[in-house]
Amino acid sequence: MRWGAATLLAVCAGISVTGCSGLFRSNAKPEQIYYLRAPSAPPASPASSSSGSAAAVAAAAGTAAPASLISLRVVRPIADPGLDGARIMLVQADHRMNFFSGARWPAPAPELIESLAVQTLRASGDWASVQDSASPFPADYLLQMHVRRFEADYTSGGAAPLAQVVFDCTVGRRQGREVLASFTVAGSAAASTNHLSQVVAAFEQATGAALDALVQQSLQAARIDAQHAAQNEGQPPPSPTPNR
Repeated sequence: MRWGAATLLAVCAGISVTGCSGLFRSNAKPEQIYYLRAPSAPPASPASSSSGSAAAVAAAAGTAAPASLISLRVVRPIADPGLDGARIMLVQADHRMNFFSGARWPAPAPELIESLAVQTLRASGDWASVQDSASPFPADYLLQMHVRRFEADYTSGGAAPLAQVVFDCTVGRRQGREVLASFTVAGSAAASTNHLSQVVAAFEQATGAALDALVQQSLQAARIDAQHAAQNEGQPPPSPTPNR
């Protein structure tokens, strides 16, 4: 039997709104989105409360400017395969990789980690400015991060996982793209239970430990370079070698 368009329209009109909406209902649980907080900022020391006076003292003494007068840009992190999405990764025995069902980060892991790194570096108060990868403003130094591990590790056989976070980092001078330092920072934290909220709390703790180390080593690389630059500016140019 063939139905015409008018017949189909009449049948559809007879279906109540409630009945139609039931066709699109699902018993699946809504996806949960979890976020991480950046580490708390350390208390500011009185000596660093006035960067202007520090700059005047440094200029009068002919020494390198403190790191609080230089700027840093965090380049978009690169992630190992499997770590570049928004799903929360877990690693099981026999090298099996999986993801927590119905849960994800609010953004792909590289974007999330970049945001946390920028927040942590800014909160340290050691830089004149810290820019993210989308900023239109220039910076004196660049920080490139490579995400090696960002996972819940179940390989030890325990009921609750160990959050593992490892970043390979490179600090370089923007002008000339010269690499100044390369280092690896890491953090790990055991989840108190196997509930996802506790696993995320372990991720936050492990990420905070890695970012705290990143702040210290990035600052050290910039300070050493600034000191070398000041020393080179204070030295007379080398005398030409006479021809023989």
